[in-house]
Amino acid sequence: MMVAEPTRQRLIELAERYETPEFLVGDPSWWMHQVEGDENRETMAFLASALSYGSRKQFMPKIGELLEWSGGEVHRWVAEGAFEERLRQGDESCFYRLYTKDCMNGFLSACREMLREYGTMGDFIRRNASDGFAAVDAICSFFRNQGSSKVIPQNTLSACKRVCMFLRWMVRDNSPVDLGLWSDCIDKATLIMPLDTHVMQQSVKLGLLSSSTASMSAARRLSASMSEVFPGDPLRGDYALFGYGVIYD
Repeated sequence: MMVAEPTRQRLIELAERYETPEFLVGDPSWWMHQVEGDENRETMAFLASALSYGSRKQFMPKIGELLEWSGGEVHRWVAEGAFEERLRQGDESCFYRLYTKDCMNGFLSACREMLREYGTMGDFIRRNASDGFAAVDAICSFFRNQGSSKVIPQNTLSACKRVCMFLRWMVRDNSPVDLGLWSDCIDKATLIMPLDTHVMQQSVKLGLLSSSTASMSAARRLSASMSEVFPGDPLRGDYALFGYGVIYD
């Protein structure tokens, strides 16, 4: 789909305006900047992305609880299973919305297995994926095989918005927001737009999508359109669509 020139220029202007350090304020990406060391940053980022649904006023404090419980050493907290002190297997009390403490235990136990087997999430990706879509598929497959798919999608039929957002954080470099820790193994040109209902509606308004269904195929079509606007870096368009929502909603 060819992007109209006025739309292209508007998106470029919005990306310039919103991809700034100020974007971090109130955004879940803020949490990965609150820890030190690459291992802590990528682990914190993954936990933050996994909880990023619903109201920010509700999920941001829950992410903060995980950071507080870990004492800032979130990688070790997960790898050593220290999370079990707070999030016990079999505890069906609510942690956040649909996630019980037992559900979170299962999710973090799967994370622990990944860290035990590969050392870091980055090393898992380096051994199992060579592009953006393969990275999404590898993460979904790992958690499905661990029997922990309540938090991470079972497959790549859905848009996998939170996984795609996490990969944006990890892969895009030269950004005041995204960390670029995995830019050595995944080309940011292959990343897939984090697509939820809100982003989809904005994209339809702009003529970037014709579909009204948030799916992986729609996310890949939107990524292709954004590649026209931001060659080699389609997910810069994520900031542009955020800005469009702020201004025009």
